[in-house]
Amino acid sequence: MPENAATTNLNHLQVFGIEDDVPSHSQNNSKCYDDDGRLKRTGNVWTASSHIITAVIGSGVLSLAWAIAQLGWIAGPTVMFLFSLVTFYTSSLLADCYRAGDPNSGKRNYTYMDAVRSILGGANVTLCGIFQYLNLLGIVIGYTIAASISMMAIKRSNCFHKSGGKNPCHMSSNVYMIIFGATEIFLSQIPDFDQLWWLSTVAAIMSFTYSIIGLSLGIAKVAETGTFKGGLTGISIGPVSETQKIWRTSQALGDIAFAYSYAVVLIEIQDTIKSPPSEAKTMKKATLISIAVTTTFYMLCGCMGYAAFGDAAPGNLLTGFGFYNPYWLIDIANAAIVIHLVGAYQVFSQPIFAFVEKEVTQRWPHIEREFKIPIPGFSPYKLKVFRLVLRTVFVVLTTVISMLLPFFNDIVGVIGALGFWPLTVYFPVEMYISQKKIPKWSNRWISLKIFSVACLIVSVVAAVGSVAGVLLDLKKYKPFHSHY
Repeated sequence: MPENAATTNLNHLQVFGIEDDVPSHSQNNSKCYDDDGRLKRTGNVWTASSHIITAVIGSGVLSLAWAIAQLGWIAGPTVMFLFSLVTFYTSSLLADCYRAGDPNSGKRNYTYMDAVRSILGGANVTLCGIFQYLNLLGIVIGYTIAASISMMAIKRSNCFHKSGGKNPCHMSSNVYMIIFGATEIFLSQIPDFDQLWWLSTVAAIMSFTYSIIGLSLGIAKVAETGTFKGGLTGISIGPVSETQKIWRTSQALGDIAFAYSYAVVLIEIQDTIKSPPSEAKTMKKATLISIAVTTTFYMLCGCMGYAAFGDAAPGNLLTGFGFYNPYWLIDIANAAIVIHLVGAYQVFSQPIFAFVEKEVTQRWPHIEREFKIPIPGFSPYKLKVFRLVLRTVFVVLTTVISMLLPFFNDIVGVIGALGFWPLTVYFPVEMYISQKKIPKWSNRWISLKIFSVACLIVSVVAAVGSVAGVLLDLKKYKPFHSHY
């Protein structure tokens, strides 16, 4: 999942086609520079693997236990394994699109958007941009919900234990969403906050912290009870109706898809790899290693969470442990989620800010008025009025939407369903067909098209189930009155 893309230590804005100016050099034959005039790349299969792993493992892992609970012990792990195979296959296709034309000496594509632009062009570039920015919007809304739930979980956990379990400690998440939003408004005004060198390190540490704590608590709970809960076919009819069972099963596909939706960072990671051997060959090995590691980790987290809670597995795994000891460990995990998502929100919102600000200032150059605010001991802060207004309005908008739709699991399913097929399957397949000049109606062409359509059907089913989940939750929810 791309939510931890900051951990790649790469320029995140480039993923979305908003590139910084990178100095090029004419010393193409120099030992210090590559064939494109940029400093010689030094990455290898292990650095690329680590970049992918740290970019993938994040808050999406929290919903996997719930997803497996809907599918059961047979279908759950099977579906997760199939998603990993699909992701590996399309990532391998994408690796062949890093260079246009010749795989060893063709022009490099530095970002996912660059590849779409140079190989497909036309309307595909616009469609790719729409899907990417909608995906970003959905992600930051999901982060707002997840962060507020984790902040509230800390408060509820402490309240519950102080009362000795007598007080159910019901409370609203709205105040925590407002706190999170206010924090993001402040951070959004810090220039290049998403590119601070330490942000990637903190994000990686936090995401692994809460993921490992969740896994460990699942194992501990299973060891304590001595039983593996759950059934072969998932949650049984009774606690949920047959219709709800269908919707939940479909939504589970979206949750799993969200965990594997990280294709947009792969070409940027590939751009760090040295050659020879060819970047594509190294990247395919790195993808195999990283997907094997992440899938194993996902399986452990999802399966142990399901084994611990059975049909009652929560949409956010760590909230399910909230009233168990050691509660302070749960607090640490939830605090790690909040810290991670505070920075991740900026990483995924900055490309939207950059795109809108660039488009608006190009059309109306005088709109970007700037005021210098003196800060004792530091250089003056350059306050740009348009930036202040735009970013504040954006954060307020995402916060209000989060308060209207505070359903973490449903939102994750929607994001996963809507983003997986176009960005992970469709564009890589279409670029590969164009790049390799595969003849129309050949066996290879037909196979790739069938594969793409099959993935589209799965994504549509997941989207329908996730949207249905949102609608069902809305029936019993009053806007701005969420209580847990």
